[in-house]
Amino acid sequence: MKLTDKVAIVTGSSRGIGKAIAIELAWAGARVVVAARTEVERKGRLPGTIHGTVKEIRDLGGEAMAIRADITREEDVAELVAQVNSHYGTVDILVNNAGVTTPESFVDLTVKRWDLIMAVNLRGAFLCAKAVLPKMIEQRSGSIINVSSEAGNVLIKGSIAYGVTKAALERFTLGLGKEMRKHNIAVNGLRPALTVTEAVRFFMPDVDTSGWQSPEMWGKYAVLVAAQDAKTLTGRILDEATLKQIFGPV
Repeated sequence: MKLTDKVAIVTGSSRGIGKAIAIELAWAGARVVVAARTEVERKGRLPGTIHGTVKEIRDLGGEAMAIRADITREEDVAELVAQVNSHYGTVDILVNNAGVTTPESFVDLTVKRWDLIMAVNLRGAFLCAKAVLPKMIEQRSGSIINVSSEAGNVLIKGSIAYGVTKAALERFTLGLGKEMRKHNIAVNGLRPALTVTEAVRFFMPDVDTSGWQSPEMWGKYAVLVAAQDAKTLTGRILDEATLKQIFGPV
């Protein structure tokens, strides 16, 4: 139980990598706040809700609470963190996982869609980090984990806007890690490659996913990263190979 009694917020945790991270953090003893927009499943939409993730955590004997939040809205993020501080007294771990992408080519990409991707993937991480840092600085401890993607480092067809946000998120991680080191707050990034998620199964049911990474693997590594302080691990962008070098296979 590496994270016993730690309080963690995981954004975008109604499904996918975020859900796996939330479950593994709870399994490691953390009290997890499942934050996302989806409260009810709708026909033709991706499966998964914040309440579904909380139920799975509680069924495993963990502690979790669901809070609906649109992380692109400053007032939603402020209310999210205020509720967590009121209920638990602090935030020890923030996982900025929420993200969106689009299948359109750049020439077909609307300004509205571009702005949405920038808002969710980058502005959301900024707002959430900004909201939790005062308490972390006060207690001189904390861990912020930003979930990036190899799309920020490798050119992938049809992912210009998404790749831009992930490259920026990695630069944000490095800069914030350097600035927060003096406060003993660790800031690291996870860089998943192709991962089998509900979105993949929903949109690409015929794609061969053998050899792809699993959300559960990223959940287990997130626990190990969250357990480190700024003296041992900070300001790093961690892909699977690097994580295996540091922690071994999970």
